[in-house]
Amino acid sequence: MKLLRYGPPGQERPGILDANGQVRDLSAHVRDFAGPDLQSAISAAAAVDPESLPLVDGTPRFGPCVGEVGKFICVGLNYSDHAAESGMDVPPEPIIFFKATSAICGPNDDVEIPRNSTATDWEVELAVVIGKTAKYVSEEDALDHVAGYCVVNDVSERDFQIKRQGQWVKGKSADTFGPTGPWLVTRDEVPDPQNLDMFLEVNGHRYQDGNTRTMVYGVAHLVSYISQFMSLQPGDIISTGTPPGVGMGQKPPLYLKPGDVMHLGIQGLGEQRQRTVAAD
Repeated sequence: MKLLRYGPPGQERPGILDANGQVRDLSAHVRDFAGPDLQSAISAAAAVDPESLPLVDGTPRFGPCVGEVGKFICVGLNYSDHAAESGMDVPPEPIIFFKATSAICGPNDDVEIPRNSTATDWEVELAVVIGKTAKYVSEEDALDHVAGYCVVNDVSERDFQIKRQGQWVKGKSADTFGPTGPWLVTRDEVPDPQNLDMFLEVNGHRYQDGNTRTMVYGVAHLVSYISQFMSLQPGDIISTGTPPGVGMGQKPPLYLKPGDVMHLGIQGLGEQRQRTVAAD
């Protein structure tokens, strides 16, 4: 299933994409795709024939495909060629950091260039959405705890991230720095998360063109690994890293400015399009 949330910010309703690519309203059957009730909401959606649901008129705004996210966990330098373009070594264990959940926005919402930013960058990433609590899980059992997958643009301010001391979180957490969606694609529709094409373009030029097969640490390993340090809860998001082609890796480096348009997507998981604007 391709599950979604649509409507104005803060007022999103649950929906599903039918076989013809039309949005159907699920609100009579599901409260939301969010937080502790995520897996039960997915089960309720699966029990409904999409063709029996009312069509949603027009072209509604897509909100983040998951609500009430408790943890937004990211993995750094998880593609060896991206590590090389960043001038960093492939890590001997996954690098884990957090984005603030307040960075999460809809997949096509405007992305704000922060005040005093000179190095706002793009990163297309496969995101894993947790459906069942995971604590000390084995790699063999890890995917049983996954509800599904979605696209994330891990927008990053490189100067804040690298030059302003401390953890990466400062460069990763500005408002709108986490476009998520358009859909939560359930695990049964993604039999192999390690073989998905992915791309990102800025102003029509393709900068990232990769595949999840080149991850250093795959999805099952990451879910198991992270669960050794913290429990993973329903609705938590793990963003698994980006292939090469980010702005920081261009020669010379190239960063976003107001008025730019990012277009990105992952095979089977949908596409995003954001316009950049100056933060108020």
